Amino acid sequence: MLLKNKVFIITGASSGIGEELSKQLSKEGAKVVCAARTEHKLKKVSEKINTSGGEAIYVQTDITNLKQCQSLIDRTIEKFGQIDGLVLNAGISMWAKFDEITDPSFFSDLMKTNYLGSVNCCFAAIPFLKKSKGKIVSCSTAQALMGFPNHSGYVASKHALHGFLETISMENKEEITILEAVLSWIRGTNLRGNSFRADGKKHKDESRKHTSQSVSLESCVKSIIDGIKKDKKTIYVPKKLSLIPFLNTFFKNFLQKKVVREINKNKS
Repeated sequence: MLLKNKVFIITGASSGIGEELSKQLSKEGAKVVCAARTEHKLKKVSEKINTSGGEAIYVQTDITNLKQCQSLIDRTIEKFGQIDGLVLNAGISMWAKFDEITDPSFFSDLMKTNYLGSVNCCFAAIPFLKKSKGKIVSCSTAQALMGFPNHSGYVASKHALHGFLETISMENKEEITILEAVLSWIRGTNLRGNSFRADGKKHKDESRKHTSQSVSLESCVKSIIDGIKKDKKTIYVPKKLSLIPFLNTFFKNFLQKKVVREINKNKS
């Protein structure tokens, strides 16, 4: 896909991957619509893009609210007249063994944001994406492909989104393309600090340090944009994650042991 003058909506654009994607897509000549719940952060991102010679607007949006997602799409069409890309980036995580959880009600929040929020965005945007033969980009994770300790509710929500988008791709093969970006731990985001603990509260300042296996925010975003340009169906960041489907099919025990080791390294 050529990015110049294309219109991209990015959810979770107020920080981390969403913020960096918004800036880098703008540098490639795309027109950017930044969406998230925190208005003052969105405003800063949008202003940075516009003062740097790009073109961006922001729309405060809670993606768990279908009406707000429809308003996001309406505002985009009103301003730019088209939608060429929808980046599903907004998400929340967890870090707790299931048998240590004292109240599983936060699983509903995980599902509403990571899965149903993306469904809401797609529902509102698909008619316009079909007109432009546009693209949906899912900022996914290895947890969408297999189980991960301490992430049961997050895994479930990402599995759901993976299956949903695979179906959307099958139903709209000639009209919409989908890129799934399977990501490892990325430095420079607040996903860990915003994750749920066993008691249902957020980790916040208790977030764990990344190991040397993590990937920088800049490298991650560069890979995603490269995948968009080349119309890839799936990218893996880092590339070694591309082994997961094969290992999960033929060497499941080996893969699970390796994942448990890596999770244990990230506990502290």
